[in-house]
Order: sequence, then C-alpha cells, then structure tokens
Amino acid sequence: MDELTVQLIIAIIPIVIGVALLYWIGRRKFYRRSITGAEGFSSYESSVIIRFIVRIGKWLAYILIIIGLVFLWSHSQMKKEKEKESVEVQEVR
Repeated sequence: MDELTVQLIIAIIPIVIGVALLYWIGRRKFYRRSITGAEGFSSYESSVIIRFIVRIGKWLAYILIIIGLVFLWSHSQMKKEKEKESVEVQEVR
C-alpha cells in the first residue's frame, strides 16, 4: 500500500472510533433517563462512577477526533507536496 493510503486510514480510524464512542455514550445516557427526564442509578456509588467514566469517555472521544483530524490535515499536506513534486518533474522533462 502507498504511504498516503496508510496515513488516510490512520486518520479515519480514530475519527470513526471517537464519533462512535460519543454516540454510544449519548445513547446510554438517553436510556438511563426516566419519564421525568432524571437519570436513574441503582446507588450513589454507581452514579459517581458512571458519571466519571462518561466524562473520561467523552474526553477520550474528543481527543481521538482531534488526532484523526490532525492526521487528515497531515495527509492533505503530504498529498499537495507529492502533487507539486510530480508537476515539477513533468515541467523539467
């Protein structure tokens, strides 16, 4: 595989994982809610632990999305450089 293709795959994977993680966390939070809109937990301890894990999960998802976007930007810069080099080589001939 080409270096650009590998970098594009490396860019897309964390973005997809981050978005899926945010979706999963939101879906779980939605289904924890009662008819009145309050979240239901079996105990105080589970409430604290679950909210902490959700907060860490959201931060992790945002970090993954940012990493993916940085790799995507890097991929586009490398692609521009490669196209520029190929145009320069064609002009020399």
